[in-house]
Amino acid sequence: MFFGSIPALVTPFDEKGSFDEAAYRALIDWQIAEGSAGLVPCGTTGEAATLTADEHFGIVAICVDQAQGRVPILAGAGSNDTRVAADNLRRAKDAGADAALMVPPYYNRPSQEGIFRHFEALAQTAPLPIILYNVPGRTVTDILPATMARIVTAFPDIFIGVKDASGALARVSQQRSLCGETFTQLSGNDDLALAFNAMGGRGCISVSANVAPRLCADFQTACATGDYTAALTLHDRLFPLHEAMFTDASPGPVKYAMGRVRSGFPGGLRLPMTAAGDASRAIVDAALTHAGLI
Repeated sequence: MFFGSIPALVTPFDEKGSFDEAAYRALIDWQIAEGSAGLVPCGTTGEAATLTADEHFGIVAICVDQAQGRVPILAGAGSNDTRVAADNLRRAKDAGADAALMVPPYYNRPSQEGIFRHFEALAQTAPLPIILYNVPGRTVTDILPATMARIVTAFPDIFIGVKDASGALARVSQQRSLCGETFTQLSGNDDLALAFNAMGGRGCISVSANVAPRLCADFQTACATGDYTAALTLHDRLFPLHEAMFTDASPGPVKYAMGRVRSGFPGGLRLPMTAAGDASRAIVDAALTHAGLI
């Protein structure tokens, strides 16, 4: 269901922090026209942590409505409370999402057994397929390959893939061996996507694709067709942008970049997130110039 370039969509807010629905719908149309193969509303880059539950799933529903089935929708739905996560799955289904993207419990710091039991409980009533999201740098909880295999083996029809932002490239091979060839592995790090795909990955849930959807889509197509010469050329063109997106607290840099490539795009953020600083903006500008986007 999920492959290629899949932007983790920013959520457009005005300067007062109000959601801009018109800008969001226009962003979705642009992303699909530029070749994005799927969309992730209300993930980390979408500032999900600052949204109320009603806002969160209302925005997912808007994304589904605007996409009109042209690409699949992978809704952010994780929680560190298993009961809340189960309710999020139901709400994602009701909003029309095709699948849910779910982190392991954060802050609580469960053991590997606790991680398994969390997802085991969710699988009992899950109304949607789930893409696991392993991002220990944010959650301080790491789904180790053996635990991931245990989850997937127990519930292969529910847990269909992983967004791997562990940064450990060897895991692509480990997880392919343990979870099987049909288990979809998507990179959670734009800067590692080339190597990730070469080792068996099938795409990237991307921050940079917000800003450069066509280039990211072309890069993923080159990888999928085995044209790694073209993929390397595109990787080199995009690499400064991948790095620039994290020169200040995300999504500050990507929201600044969106305003540079899409005139009038609202760049507001909700506290505690703040706008990118001057040094970050200069790096973003240089990266956009290098990529030929401005």
